Amino acid sequence: MRILIINGPNLNLTGSREVGIYGDKTFASFLNELRSKNEGTTIDYYQSNIEGEIIDKLQESAMNYDGVIMNAGGYTHTSVAIADAVRAISTPVVEVHISNVFGREDYRKVMITTGNCRGMICGFGLQSYELALKSLLLS
Repeated sequence: MRILIINGPNLNLTGSREVGIYGDKTFASFLNELRSKNEGTTIDYYQSNIEGEIIDKLQESAMNYDGVIMNAGGYTHTSVAIADAVRAISTPVVEVHISNVFGREDYRKVMITTGNCRGMICGFGLQSYELALKSLLLS
């Protein structure tokens, strides 16, 4: 099975950005652990701070992947275009968030992209990605 993880804006700073919210482990370190726990699964990774690049990667995923784990970061709350891209592809997308967005600022509770995803997992730190992967592998 081939899975693509797409991270949006500022998630390249995981491990050093707002450690109290996002933790102190880098995403690269976590990704190495995730891959080693799931050796029979190809897990590719893409991160961009640019909305259009995320859309391009989602469109490409339809031809190359069995599932997508997406953390669109702040675009979750603002991007109709990313929501439309998720809706336009047949590849299942599971949305993740490191923090519990429902326990944070009110504007984070409005999630434009979520309704077009297979499901959403939030609040379990980087384990949210692992839970999303398990959901894709079991489906």
